[in-house]
Amino acid sequence: MGGNTGLIYSDDFMKYDFGPTHPLRPIRLKLTFDLLRETGVLDNSSVSIHLPRQATEDELLLVHTKEYIEEVKAFSKTGVGYLDLGDTPAFKGIHEATAMAVGGSIVAADLVMKGGAQHAFNPAGGLHHAGIDHAAGFCVYNDIAVTIRHIQRNYRIKKLALIDLDVHHGDGTQEILNSDPTVLTIDLHESGKFLYPGRGFTNEMGEGKGRGYKVNIPLPPLTSSDCYLRAFDELVPPLLRAFKPEVIVNQFGVDTHFDDPLAHLSLTTETYRELASRLHSIAHEVCDGKYVVLGGGGYKPENVARAWAIVFSTINGTTLSDKIPKKWIDLCREVIKRDPPTTFSDKYERTINNVERETITRAIDQTIMQIKNNLFPIHGIRQ
Repeated sequence: MGGNTGLIYSDDFMKYDFGPTHPLRPIRLKLTFDLLRETGVLDNSSVSIHLPRQATEDELLLVHTKEYIEEVKAFSKTGVGYLDLGDTPAFKGIHEATAMAVGGSIVAADLVMKGGAQHAFNPAGGLHHAGIDHAAGFCVYNDIAVTIRHIQRNYRIKKLALIDLDVHHGDGTQEILNSDPTVLTIDLHESGKFLYPGRGFTNEMGEGKGRGYKVNIPLPPLTSSDCYLRAFDELVPPLLRAFKPEVIVNQFGVDTHFDDPLAHLSLTTETYRELASRLHSIAHEVCDGKYVVLGGGGYKPENVARAWAIVFSTINGTTLSDKIPKKWIDLCREVIKRDPPTTFSDKYERTINNVERETITRAIDQTIMQIKNNLFPIHGIRQ
């Protein structure tokens, strides 16, 4: 059980499969595991590999209604229809496959909370659109919220932070945790004016006792790495330092990449190294390194694998050679039917003109100021 960083993985994760034409391709999970293996990261003595398990019904009931769970089980038997308005098709075994993703996140949390590892990563997690009684956006059960409730129930944690980096706003998680002041949620995403689910604006700050503990940072399309990191640095570290969580949960979707087919931000793989490094450092500063990382979006498998391999290696303190092993390149090419990148770094990126950059910078400046004015006083942060 020893090790600095735990990886939760099984080929059973591949069963969370909506079909060959669906944008969420489970092969990205196996490609991530294979890339970490081929680079030798998994041979490091500070890395431990752990199998997931299916979440129990009692664990799912920490968040979801009994009626909804029974509905998913019914879809799971027939494999016919949609669990939402069209993004999340049913398939036979969907309940068991999703419960495995949730269980993987619980295993990651238990590993960290019991001291088996300081950090843990479940790439199959991060299903942040699922609500209390409904599926949405490729997400059937909300493993993030279930894991947070599991930590609260089993480890008597009084304060917990959730950082959601997916390009889409985590609307399901926000709905579930909206009135809970013991969970500080910080969600950076492309603005809902331009992207599903059309939510996550700065005025969504939580409800009741939870008001002020839900922080939404909407970003304009084409936001580049430097602009994104400036918004992160201006807001995330001071909020975390003021809140002082006992553990950080991080949804690390990588559909913010400039080459992702479903969104419009412009991050590079180097940005993920920077984000992982920053959050890893903050975790050691504020909560003794207790850091649970979950997957999320990302719809070009070869880019997802590169990004998550960088994230995992960074939080484990492992240095990767920029050159990707040929064996993985050949394996990836066979699966995705095109040539993947041969380096972890991006050899090109989306460029924006000066007018676009000025517009983006102005919009982000306004967002930063709104959040500082509205939320920093609640947390006792001086500007």
